[in-house]
Amino acid sequence: MVQLHVKRGDESQFLLQTTCSISMEDLTQQVTRIYNSRLKVQRICSEMEELAEHGVFLPPNMQGLTDEQIEDLKLKDEWADKCVPSGGSVFKKDEIGRRNGHAPNEKMKEVFKKTIEEAKAQISKKQVQANVCVNMEMVKDALDQLRGAVMIVYPMGLPPHDPIRMEFEDKEDLSGTHAGLEVIEESEAQLWWAAKELKRTNKLSDFVGKNEKTKIVVKIQKKGQGAPSREPVISNEEQKQMMLYYYRKQEELKKLEENDDDSYLNSEWADSHALKRQFHGVKDIKWGPR
Repeated sequence: MVQLHVKRGDESQFLLQTTCSISMEDLTQQVTRIYNSRLKVQRICSEMEELAEHGVFLPPNMQGLTDEQIEDLKLKDEWADKCVPSGGSVFKKDEIGRRNGHAPNEKMKEVFKKTIEEAKAQISKKQVQANVCVNMEMVKDALDQLRGAVMIVYPMGLPPHDPIRMEFEDKEDLSGTHAGLEVIEESEAQLWWAAKELKRTNKLSDFVGKNEKTKIVVKIQKKGQGAPSREPVISNEEQKQMMLYYYRKQEELKKLEENDDDSYLNSEWADSHALKRQFHGVKDIKWGPR
């Protein structure tokens, strides 16, 4: 199996196993789906952390308003009584004004915390260092775990305007957000390797040959962004190790030079004939004029 190390810019994303015979159209779609789905998992985890702290999302017309403003406008959260966490809620006001403040109790919080940690670990970029390949089934499993945790804590479900529910239903609106800039549409995705675009009309073998043990670094980006920066010949870690090695060698050479210094031979204690001259009484004789 060919192993792809997928990057976005200079940042590692995940490892993927495939075959030389796969079409670049299928491979580009596969890489893009995993890339975007990992982003979805990260967004849901982030929102679930807020859900655990401050409860469900307020209706859009109540978000950001103070209690006085809500009272003056006679607004009411119709979902507050419907979306109650299992075991009752603990009030913790959301200072930003996005959530209703009726958070789950500590036991239900722990369910969220444990599930979030497991989901993040499953799609983590650290899997690259561990040489673990990621596939779409693993990402879907992480999404299912998160969905299951929400159902346990909120058996009545979440409001339709809650971003977590919208993510699960693929109705999220990311326009105008930083998260939206990270997403790459399948039709706009490009894969690059060795400063060459892996065109969708070809097969992977047209670029890397037919050796199924090949390992390559591919970069995913949007159309129109041009060729991504080339991979450095050596990594930052390798460069640090090389600099450390040469520094140590330099220090060793300095010590050797100090050890080769023979200026000590002019010292009195280094004179091999000093004892003989002392016995003959000619120790301090000077031959120059006085």
